[in-house]
Amino acid sequence: MTDSATLTEETPSATTAVLDHWVDGAPWSGASARTAPVFNPALGRVQREVRLASTADVDHAVASANAAWAQWRDASIAKRQTVMFAFRELLNERKQELAEILTAEHGKVISDALGEIARGMEVVEFACGLGHLTKGAYSENVSTGVDVYTLKQPLGVVGIISPFNFPAMVPLWFFSIALAAGNAVILKPSEKDPSAANWMAALLKEAGLPDGVLNVVHGDKESVDALLEHPDVRAISFVGSTPIAKYVYETATSHGKRVQALGGAKNHMLVLPDADLDLAADAAVNAGFGSAGERCMAISVVLAVDSVAEAFVAKVSERMGTLRTGDGTRGCDMGPLITEVHRDKVASYIDVAASDGASVVVDGRDVEVDGDPNGFWLGPTLIDRVPTSSTVYTDEIFGPVLSVVRVDGYEEGLGIINAGRYGNGTAIFTNDGGAARRFQREVQVGMVGINVPIPVPVAYHSFGGWKASLFGDAKAYGPHGFDFFTQEKAVTSRWLDPSHGGLNLGFPQHT
Repeated sequence: MTDSATLTEETPSATTAVLDHWVDGAPWSGASARTAPVFNPALGRVQREVRLASTADVDHAVASANAAWAQWRDASIAKRQTVMFAFRELLNERKQELAEILTAEHGKVISDALGEIARGMEVVEFACGLGHLTKGAYSENVSTGVDVYTLKQPLGVVGIISPFNFPAMVPLWFFSIALAAGNAVILKPSEKDPSAANWMAALLKEAGLPDGVLNVVHGDKESVDALLEHPDVRAISFVGSTPIAKYVYETATSHGKRVQALGGAKNHMLVLPDADLDLAADAAVNAGFGSAGERCMAISVVLAVDSVAEAFVAKVSERMGTLRTGDGTRGCDMGPLITEVHRDKVASYIDVAASDGASVVVDGRDVEVDGDPNGFWLGPTLIDRVPTSSTVYTDEIFGPVLSVVRVDGYEEGLGIINAGRYGNGTAIFTNDGGAARRFQREVQVGMVGINVPIPVPVAYHSFGGWKASLFGDAKAYGPHGFDFFTQEKAVTSRWLDPSHGGLNLGFPQHT
């Protein structure tokens, strides 16, 4: 995993708080002595350490989940619904506490953190409908006296590997459905902001989830590989960069597992001449700089038609001047980036843009912050006239950098989007219904917004992209989620009535 390069592998000092794994319904230190630092990115300093699991630690957690699974699998639908409803209520009551954890370790502002939790709760609420969502089908009398029906049954132990940018929402997307469907779960959160996972695991215990049904294992590449290769882990859900998503998919499938691996993105927003430019500018700022641009659904490229490009850039620049960058606990609009290394990498693209002939309209390196000067700050950045040959255009920057590419019309804009290697999300801003309808049919992307900049589907639809943005056949949550976390069994039955007489060893016949 790419994150492992910055990890320290030392035993924590006696004065440093250490976050344990969560196994068998309680904190567990494991056998490995390796740890990694967990920063507060708004302060630029380590606030705790997190344990890094060994392969043996993962084996122990999987064994715990496997032992607990039989009880959970056999729990009635009513029992599982009771736990999910209780978890939803507890999460809603204490969401402020969770939001503060997210802000302290990720850096996103409190309002962003609360929004993340709300979107995760939508999937918890969807999972509460598991009685309907796990129904099979029944065909009576397919042959004389023969009925056929299907059952949806859980897989067993499943692994979830979640990213740093949504440490609450993404786990909620996966484990809510996995648990509702009757599986046991091993959650491996990002080591950069791991505390939310333990917090939610403790809340699930309080909601009535039996010990061992959800275990949290912290770690780096060693723990990831252990999950991908473990014979008792039946499926893997992953969100992260495209190179790692591809690695996860290839490794896990080679070990006989189901995989849904959501990768990276380079999301475009096409602004046509008839668009409401004020609406489009508001949308570009919100979608480009929310969560400091550290989200796979961020708009990172605006394709502005030449006739409105100048006015659009001016409106976006004007709005950016009103944004306040700083500590997420101070009511700011945008917080820091997750690490100093990542901040420096994102900032380096500003120099690349200038050398490639683009125009840096707003330079985020000049931002005045409302926060500790040691924080990992980079302000909102706007770059105009970006050539599509520049790495500023081609790379997933994953930060608060909004690029504008000028196009001569709809056809050129559509062509640029469809030529890209990613196919996660896209948006079109227009008042022309015909153009919008054509766009939604022709664009080669998994999630499309029409005058909506971040088209994340509601929980009863499914989330996922096309091309290099998704590996595997199943998207996240929604109907795809329950299909992914269950396996179908077909039963053919015949019950003989009292009038039966004699043997018939042949196949059933239609009569």
